[in-house]
Amino acid sequence: MTILVAPVNEIDAPALPGVGTAVDQEQALEPLWQVIIHNDDVTPFDYVIGILLSLFMLSEEMADHIATTAHFEGQAVVVVRPRAEAERLVKVARTRARLDGYPLTFSMELDA
Repeated sequence: MTILVAPVNEIDAPALPGVGTAVDQEQALEPLWQVIIHNDDVTPFDYVIGILLSLFMLSEEMADHIATTAHFEGQAVVVVRPRAEAERLVKVARTRARLDGYPLTFSMELDA
């Protein structure tokens, strides 16, 4: 008995030139935004790492690198995303930090 398995997602599916959904094409044309973390003298380093791991889904190595860069340079780019997602990440990160009692700040800038 032979079982055929169809692609279940776009990673498994073969690429067809000129084929894509309107959403795919719209996202490809949408400008990207940098989510930036800003250093402060109050928020503990371990808390920053925790936010980067849990909210931004970064590896421990990348989270440590970004937190260290922000610490020494004043700020660091965390991720680059479409505007709506970048805005959501900034809002959630700010809200979570405030609820936890920390002044940790995130902002956005258009990616060059």
